[in-house]
Amino acid sequence: MDVRFIDTTFRDGAQSLWASNMRTGMIEAVAEDVGRAGFAVIEVPVGAVYFKKFVRDLKEDPWEMARRVARKLPRAVKSCMAGGNLNPLGEPSPRAIAQLFYERIAANRALDRAQTFANTYGQMENEFPWTIPMFRNLGMQVAIGLSYTISPRHTDEYYAQKTRAILAYQPDAIYVEDQGGLLTLDRARTLIPAIVGNAQEVPVELHAHCSTGLAPLVYLEALQMGVATLHTAIPPLAEGPSQPSIFNVARNARLLGHTVSIDEELLRPVVERLTAIAKQDRLPIGAPLEYDCAQYIHHVPGGVISNLRHQLAGLRMEHRLNEVLDESVRVRRDLGYPIMVTPHSQFVVTQSAINVATGERYKHVIDELILFAQGVYGEDSGYTWMDQDLKDRLLGMQRARELGARRPRDIPMREIRAQLGGAGVSDEEFLLRFMMKGGKEVEAMRAAGPPRPYLDASQPLPALLRELSKHRSVRYIHLRRGGDSLLIQNRVSA
Repeated sequence: MDVRFIDTTFRDGAQSLWASNMRTGMIEAVAEDVGRAGFAVIEVPVGAVYFKKFVRDLKEDPWEMARRVARKLPRAVKSCMAGGNLNPLGEPSPRAIAQLFYERIAANRALDRAQTFANTYGQMENEFPWTIPMFRNLGMQVAIGLSYTISPRHTDEYYAQKTRAILAYQPDAIYVEDQGGLLTLDRARTLIPAIVGNAQEVPVELHAHCSTGLAPLVYLEALQMGVATLHTAIPPLAEGPSQPSIFNVARNARLLGHTVSIDEELLRPVVERLTAIAKQDRLPIGAPLEYDCAQYIHHVPGGVISNLRHQLAGLRMEHRLNEVLDESVRVRRDLGYPIMVTPHSQFVVTQSAINVATGERYKHVIDELILFAQGVYGEDSGYTWMDQDLKDRLLGMQRARELGARRPRDIPMREIRAQLGGAGVSDEEFLLRFMMKGGKEVEAMRAAGPPRPYLDASQPLPALLRELSKHRSVRYIHLRRGGDSLLIQNRVSA
């Protein structure tokens, strides 16, 4: 069997290990080699949630990032999580805004494949009827995901039925998303045939995290059951809470008799460069994890744990991480077992952190839990299975009456533009202001200047000069190659 690979390094790998702190220059430094290595698809961080991260935390222009990535990966099929709501952790976006966002993404040639979920927070009933045609009209492939979890209601028949329902939207691929790394070999042997057998001719992919250390084994089992496309990452952004390493999976696939077209030798300099960047910026380096039963108890995805740890450290609460994870088990059960994927994983973890910090369960409640109880996130969210006492408590709050049942607002574009600068503001600037709820953070991002460069192996001289310039004791640099010579004097030291 010919095995295809989807690279997750820049998107999910960075989210899982680096809390999405992969900068534009980091991607630029290795993207060309990644693009030539033979991946069927390459994930890139061009979804709205990543745009917010670039503006707010990295202080880099995400539109410029999208353009630079597109230039570095001109022939690659570029993919990212995509949906009708540009703010999955808050108020739904008007359709016209989502349409404009993806039109601009497509105009920059930054996205060729939209990945979306069928069983998390009501996309199939609320979004698919208009988002799938929108993606198609923009020339994009569509991959629809089924998020895997363990609960009394998430049986093999549940996933078989969801697979059959997906076929109505004629996806280019269906992928199983094991965001918690929960798949075991025994479970995979019943779940994957249930999905593959109902997918008809649509290819099935597997995207799993290594949180329990089992994903590389599950991948090999999936190959035996006809899954020919696997999502992997490049070290140091593989393993740990990220996806399996392309080197490990490709080597084992060959040993099992499969054909693999990935050029690992082309990827070895990528590993070296990304590892140097990780050490330089003190970012985590992925490594295999020991088997941990706790993952089967709390189900919190690696990317969420990475961000949770980062945020708790900022609040000087990192030492209470395990308490928050323990509380998340109870909160998830109270809510009717939502799948622990965006946005529900963030809702559960946020409420759990509040419960731990205040010392009283549900003393303060985030708006999203009230909306959850109102059924805004669809039947798949689990709200019909909620603890009835908690549901009654949430629906009886004054805040519940203020919020009402939230629905996407069909506000005319001209009204939204008028609030955010008027007709003189470019589409890209307008969209940033919309996502950031005003211009303040966008202005701060602009004030920070251009993205920081991370020189790659094709630029050895600038890299050498930059490093030598850090040492004041160096008075001059004399370079010679053949009959050519160059003398550079350090005027500071002089």
